Amino acid sequence: MPKNSKVVKRELDDEVIESVKDLLSNEDSSDDAFKKSELMVDDQEEKDVDVEEGSDVEDERPAWNSKLQYILAQVGFSVGLGNVWRFPYLCQKNGGGAYLVPYLILLLIIGIPLFFLELAVGQRIRRGSIGVWNYISPKLGGIGFASCVVCFFVALYYNVIIGWSLFYFSQSFQHPLPWDQCPLVKNASHTFVEPECEKSSATTYYWYREALNISSSLSESGGLNWKMTICLLAAWVMVCLAMIKGIQSSGKIMYFSSLFPYVVLLCFLIRGLLLNGSVDGIRHMFTPKLEIMLEPKVWREAATQVFFALGLGFGGVIAFSSYNKRDNNCHFDAVLVSFINFFTSVLATLVVFAVLGFKANIINEKCVIQNSEKILKLLKMGNLSQDMIPHHINFSSITAEDYNLVYDIIKKVKEEEFDSLGLKSCQIEDELNKAVQGTGLAFIAFTEAMTHFPASPFWSVMFFLMLVNLGLGSMFGTIEGIITPIVDTFKVRKEILTVICCLVAFFIGLIFVQRSGNYFVTMFDDYSATLPLLIVVILENVAVIRIYGIDKFMEDLKDMLGFSPSQYYYYMWKYVSPFVLTCLLVASIVQMGLSPPGYNAWIEDTATEEFHSYPMWAMIVCISLMVLAILPVPIVFMVRRCNLIDDSSGSLASVSYKRGRIIKEPVNLEGDNTSLIHGKSPSEVPSPNFGKNIYRKQTGSPTLDTAPNGRYGIGYLMADMPDMPESDL
Repeated sequence: MPKNSKVVKRELDDEVIESVKDLLSNEDSSDDAFKKSELMVDDQEEKDVDVEEGSDVEDERPAWNSKLQYILAQVGFSVGLGNVWRFPYLCQKNGGGAYLVPYLILLLIIGIPLFFLELAVGQRIRRGSIGVWNYISPKLGGIGFASCVVCFFVALYYNVIIGWSLFYFSQSFQHPLPWDQCPLVKNASHTFVEPECEKSSATTYYWYREALNISSSLSESGGLNWKMTICLLAAWVMVCLAMIKGIQSSGKIMYFSSLFPYVVLLCFLIRGLLLNGSVDGIRHMFTPKLEIMLEPKVWREAATQVFFALGLGFGGVIAFSSYNKRDNNCHFDAVLVSFINFFTSVLATLVVFAVLGFKANIINEKCVIQNSEKILKLLKMGNLSQDMIPHHINFSSITAEDYNLVYDIIKKVKEEEFDSLGLKSCQIEDELNKAVQGTGLAFIAFTEAMTHFPASPFWSVMFFLMLVNLGLGSMFGTIEGIITPIVDTFKVRKEILTVICCLVAFFIGLIFVQRSGNYFVTMFDDYSATLPLLIVVILENVAVIRIYGIDKFMEDLKDMLGFSPSQYYYYMWKYVSPFVLTCLLVASIVQMGLSPPGYNAWIEDTATEEFHSYPMWAMIVCISLMVLAILPVPIVFMVRRCNLIDDSSGSLASVSYKRGRIIKEPVNLEGDNTSLIHGKSPSEVPSPNFGKNIYRKQTGSPTLDTAPNGRYGIGYLMADMPDMPESDL
């Protein structure tokens, strides 16, 4: 280039800069948005920008302090109470060790691929669930709202369980533990054991009467349980304080809330293995029953457990990953967190059945002693002959094996009148086959086992503190699935929104701390999440693979990760996962239709549970929960379809990300100003139309969707214009 031409080029550059300054200075002073906008002309090496639909200017999106903090957050969200009290029950019920086979297969088919998909879209688009699905297709923006509604429903009752754990935690600082023995009732003449407790057990009585003070039916509210109301308030205060600053506050708490449960589980496992009968429990747990593994019900329950264990569809996974760097290896994160979740479930299963084996051994010993005393009485009364009893049997120190030998002999000899003798078979397997899950496992079976531990208050404190931390880790992700999308979409202050959300949830949650509250927890657990989440995840899969385009998505992954993901994910996302999810949805609907809708009510007089069908008003509530959770999807679709919301209004803006910064460009620029920036006369440039002619794909990039949703705006064009030839200058 001739030397003089460089001087001319520099002078022309100065003129262009001055023209821009004149434009800015002459702009209407009330147009704050225009004054705050920036014009960026970058080098070719900085062309890799991502443009999203968004809103107001934001200096910088929050980010995780470290990769470890992020992994702990995802682990804390995915590893929850279900790993401790649901997975062991399913493992025992569905074939023991054989259940792990369908679980692992389904983890590879739907678990890891769908978890990877949610991590990737959150990291790629850097928005919460509402912004992510609105970006991919405005008509499917309701998916994000549906996720928020489900998160809110789940948070309502999930925090009640944390409140229950807090109550038991507060009652564990005494020796003996208050649920160790049945209470005594005194009257004017004598003292006797509480009849309700005597008919059940000390831990069962404490749970239903002392903790819940439960009513006998759903329709009988019985008023608020003040103890549980205080515990629920404490639980929401903890969640609010932890979440009020977003990941900046909750991220630090994750170091404790995510790691502490593993410390407790390992301590329980070591302690449990030193107890009598623990090996029997573990052996019973992992003895495979291969014939059960082939039943369709086993695969359905394994798929459901995989689905909920990873927190798919809630929006928490997307929210957490949206705070990542663009080049983070989310594939590694997906595999790592999924297998941490699986091995945590196995570890919890070992702990549960080591402790339940110890409990079964104690109950079996009591059974042997009681029935041995019956045999001695029958021998003294002459109902049994001494010749039946082998000579080596000593009833004063009889073992379980010796008792069962005597039991079998008596049963053969006295076959006709055996039932009238009142003898019971004392088999440890019979006790272990009594499947318990959920609150029955945590607050009844496990607490009863801990009363037999040396230093039982210490282990009780540790156990319920672990439950609190497991619950809080999941609650952080659930609340993040509500807060992040709303903040990203409506640009409200996170602190104010968090406080309002927690206050509203607490007051609505008071229905769960009535005397009938436990029945409402069961109702919400059964109907508020299962079907809506399945529909949400199916729509997520369709949105990414069919609407956004799987080829384009694979290119995005290659750009983010630095390598091409395995074709395995291509086929899983495109064919296998949608098919499996659809089958699971159909199976869940069929199962729900075949199972009579109802709940187990605690009957005080008999001290037993009794199945009650839901009344009509409760059925309406159950149906409303499912409808309300999925209703945002068709509403947003129709609103977008009928153009009831004008995407081209000046209130919308194009947001582009470059090196951590967000550049907002107003969409209602005057045509003359645009023409001057481009170096053309006003007559040569058509008036900008935000929805039609202002988009242009990035040079050298794959073909991108140019739907008029503010995805590629003025800032993107100016940042990525190819170099102008000198003749244009």
